[in-house]
Amino acid sequence: MREQLSLLIELQKAESQISKLNAKCRSLPEEIAKLEESFLNFQAGVEGSRKKLEDVQKAHREAEDKLKKGQESLKKAKGRLSEVKTNKEYQAVLKENEVVESKNSETEDEIIALLEAVDKAKEELKAKEKELEAYKGGYEETKKKLEAELHSLDGALSSSQQRSEKLKHSISRDLMQKYEAIKSLHNSAVAAVWKEVCGGCYMNIPPQLYIELQKFEALHLCPNCNRILYWFDQNEQAK
Repeated sequence: MREQLSLLIELQKAESQISKLNAKCRSLPEEIAKLEESFLNFQAGVEGSRKKLEDVQKAHREAEDKLKKGQESLKKAKGRLSEVKTNKEYQAVLKENEVVESKNSETEDEIIALLEAVDKAKEELKAKEKELEAYKGGYEETKKKLEAELHSLDGALSSSQQRSEKLKHSISRDLMQKYEAIKSLHNSAVAAVWKEVCGGCYMNIPPQLYIELQKFEALHLCPNCNRILYWFDQNEQAK
């Protein structure tokens, strides 16, 4: 019975490992996807800063074109002063010149403000690009590790599955049926006992049962959770 119990314990370990590996197989692609999403969002932030700079530069060019046209209009308006024949026409042209000069002055102020905005946007973009470069290095390294880990899971999972099948063939049919029946009710079918406490349900077991477990002569079930019990000396493990 000691040998069969040992095989059951190893089987449970193998199946637990399979469960963990399967969970990793599901979680790692999700981690990689989240990592990629985070990088794309960071990249989008940089592109946003680049677009902001382009928009400000465009506005600056448009303001300069506007000023150029305003200056040409003012030049033409001033040229008309020598052509007017009446005081009324002269006053009208002067008024027109004042309006154009006022608009040109506003455009010049706008250009100065836009130049400052261009410089600020350039600095912001430069800082973001530097951050992206550093972020990209960490992103690529982490992604590479996760992909390598995901790739290695195939081999580890196959090895654990083969070990599980081999152990099942070494365990008696009756014991396997009992093991599977208990496992269908709990996350684990086998539980270690130490100091009269079941490691499955954490309830105390009878003192006499605890003594019997240490002999490894028969199969015993926990009277509380019905798991297959075995005695595990934690003092020996500590050594």
